[in-house]
Parts: sequence; structure tokens; C-alpha cells
Amino acid sequence: MKIFKIVFAIIFMLFSYVQFNDPDPAVWVFAYSFAALACYMSVKELWPSWTFYTMAATYLVAAILQWPPEFEGIFFGETMMRSINIELARESLGLGICFVVMVILGKWG
Repeated sequence: MKIFKIVFAIIFMLFSYVQFNDPDPAVWVFAYSFAALACYMSVKELWPSWTFYTMAATYLVAAILQWPPEFEGIFFGETMMRSINIELARESLGLGICFVVMVILGKWG
């Protein structure tokens, strides 16, 4: 489980790093950095499980609110953004990943 936490801490730091070219980087850098911090705190066993469940609920609500009005896919292979709906879907997916990891950290962390 410790390897899982470390791997996702690194993944969330990478997520945070690639957000600097986003139109609203402060929001996304904070969201992913906080998830990386949560993974670190779980490795050190410094936070109780309810903290991770609270974060999971927050990420879930944010993912639902971020869901695009019309889903057009995610299109990982393309470099150009054809629609704002694709960007919203990607952001929602990232928040969904944070949600799943926080639930796992709350349950088994």
C-alpha cells in the first residue's frame, strides 16, 4: 500500500506540474497538490481516515460540477482542443481520479 501512495503522490505532482499552461492554473495546481499532500500524509500516517473521506466527497462534488454539458470524449491522442467540452471532461476525469484515490486512502490508508 505504501508504494501505491508514493506512486499516486508522484502522479498528482505531475498532474499539478502540467496544469501551469492551463487558463486557470491556480485552481488545478492547488487541487492536485493537495491530493499529493494527502498521499504523503497517508504514508506518514498523520491524518485520520475521515480527512480522506472529506476530501473524497469534495473531489466527487467538484467532478460532478465540472462535467461538461455535452460529453464529446477525452481524445488523449490529440494535441489541439476542439471543444471546451473535451477540456471539461478531462478536468472531471482528473477530479474523479482524485476521488477514487482519496476513498482508497481513507479505507486502507
